[in-house]
Amino acid sequence: MNTCNRVIIIGWDGAGNFVRDAYTPNLDRLFESGASTLEAQTASPTISAECWGTLLHGVNPVKHGLTNTKAEVEAFPDDSPYPSIFRVAREAFPLAKLAAYSAWKPINDGIIEPSIGVHKMSMPDDELVQAIAAYIHENPDFKMLYVQLDLPDAAGHKYGYNMPEQLRVIEESDRHTGVILNALESAGLMSDSLIIAVTDHGGGGESTFNHGSDHPMDKTIFWGCTGPGIAPGTQLDNVTIADTATVVIHALGLDVPASWEGKLPQGLFLAL
Repeated sequence: MNTCNRVIIIGWDGAGNFVRDAYTPNLDRLFESGASTLEAQTASPTISAECWGTLLHGVNPVKHGLTNTKAEVEAFPDDSPYPSIFRVAREAFPLAKLAAYSAWKPINDGIIEPSIGVHKMSMPDDELVQAIAAYIHENPDFKMLYVQLDLPDAAGHKYGYNMPEQLRVIEESDRHTGVILNALESAGLMSDSLIIAVTDHGGGGESTFNHGSDHPMDKTIFWGCTGPGIAPGTQLDNVTIADTATVVIHALGLDVPASWEGKLPQGLFLAL
C-alpha cells in the first residue's frame, strides 16, 4: 500500500472538463506529474451538494441524501453509516490537523460532519487561497486539506458553461491553485503529499446556464492525482467522483469503509 504524509484536494466547482479549452498551467503541471483523465463521471443529479457529498462521503446521493437545500439548513449527522473522509481520518488520527476551506459555505456547514474537529473557513475565492497559504505555512504538519473554489460555477450560471467568459474564470481558478501549490512547495511539502485536482460537475448540457442533467456536458469532469506511488503521465479510465474518497483513505494507509461505493482507479498506484 502506498502511503503519504498528507492529502490535499483542490476542487473547482462547475468546471466540468472545460479545462481542455482553457489555459491552466498549474493544473497541467499536476496532470503531467501524476495520473489524470478528462472523462471522469460525476454523481447524479449533477448538482453541487449531491456531487461534493459523493466525493466526501464515498457514496452516491441516494445514500448520503444531501441536496443544496438540505446542506444549507442541516448539519450532516456525525453517526451516518456513510462517514466523510474527514471522519475516517479523525477516527484514525485523533490529534491530526484537518482543514476545509470552502467558498460555498454549505459544504462546511452541512456536508462535513460538525463535531469532529475540522478547521473550517468560508470566504470568496481570492481571499480563500490567501488564507489557505497562510494555514499551510503555519501548520505544515496538517494531515488533510480540502479546498472548494466557487467562481467557475458562478461564471457558468452567469455567462454560460464552456463559454469564453467561463473559460477565463477557470483560468483564474488555475492561478488561485498556483497560490496553494506555491505554498506547499515553499513549505517543502510537495514530495510526500497526495494532491487531487477535481471538479464536481459541468453544465450547459440541457441548459446553457445551468446543470443537473445527465447530459455529458453536465456529467463529465476532470480528475487528476499526483503524489507518492503514482507514475507521471498516467492516463486513467473509468474514474468516478466517488472514487476520490477511496483514493484519499488508501493513500493515508487506512481501511476504506465497507459502506463506500468508490473504488481505486485501475493503474493509479504503481503497486496495483
